[in-house]
Amino acid sequence: MVWVKFLVSAALIVIAAYYLAKYGDVIAVRTKLGGMFIGVLLMAGATSLPEILTSISAVNQQSPNIAAGNLLGSNSFNMLLLATLDIINRNQRLLRKAARRHALSGSLAVMLITLVLYFLLADINIKIGWVGLDALIIVAVYVVAVRLISHESQQISVPENEIPSDTPKLWVGIVGFLVAAAVLIAITPIMVNSSAEIADITGLGTTFIGTTLVAMVTSLPELVTTIAAIKIGASDMAIGNLFGSNMFNMFALGLTDFFYTKGRFLSVIDPTFQFIGMLGLLMTVVALVGNLGRLEKRIGFIEADAMALIILYLTGMWIIFQKGIG
Repeated sequence: MVWVKFLVSAALIVIAAYYLAKYGDVIAVRTKLGGMFIGVLLMAGATSLPEILTSISAVNQQSPNIAAGNLLGSNSFNMLLLATLDIINRNQRLLRKAARRHALSGSLAVMLITLVLYFLLADINIKIGWVGLDALIIVAVYVVAVRLISHESQQISVPENEIPSDTPKLWVGIVGFLVAAAVLIAITPIMVNSSAEIADITGLGTTFIGTTLVAMVTSLPELVTTIAAIKIGASDMAIGNLFGSNMFNMFALGLTDFFYTKGRFLSVIDPTFQFIGMLGLLMTVVALVGNLGRLEKRIGFIEADAMALIILYLTGMWIIFQKGIG
């Protein structure tokens, strides 16, 4: 029964998040924002909303490891999706084409993940009210990063005459966005609760379940919207969505501390997550270097950097599996 509850709630989350991203795109287009801005900020925020709601729900249900695993594990899964893009579009190098435009967002994602790892290792026990200073700094750095990307994207705004004629009105986008968000808010606690039950039943632990099952479910909206963006030729939006989602995940990790009233959220995270965070950092660096390096070497039907991402992800999941059981 618990697996049925998990699968049904997960399916509803994916559907709701898809419409959240769809109507978020409508809002962005109608307000004349550029494709990179849409992907890195608005779409990334929309498709990452399940992550942040899941993490908040997890800490409210006293499952901080599911919250942390969800956010840090999603970073690795998002980079795995870049490798998926390479396989789907093996006849063209979409990532190379857009590499320069996403050097900033990829670099900022690396910086934010590194900052989180720094605070996990430093364990700075300073709080302002009930919120840790480390969480406040992470949130502040994300805000600065958003301003940098916003400034960068000002030169690629969408003129009014380029808006497709079949694009819904702005009010339709806003209403659809709010309805989808409401469904996510209602369903997410059910998925988190069933995830904790699965961890208990299987004996795998909340670390492994949070990093794999929950992270995968909350990252499925990125997969759906990224493939959809590629199909309509919006490669900027697709790539920006993935790098932007990694940025947003780290922002969400800091934001979760505001809802954890028992102390600093980063201080109660299992030390195992230092490895999980490092895996996400390494995969993000590999993706960024692969995009900027303009490597054309293929191994069969897949690029060398995409193959490296797949190997890193599978190897990392195996190590986490071992640690989860232990």
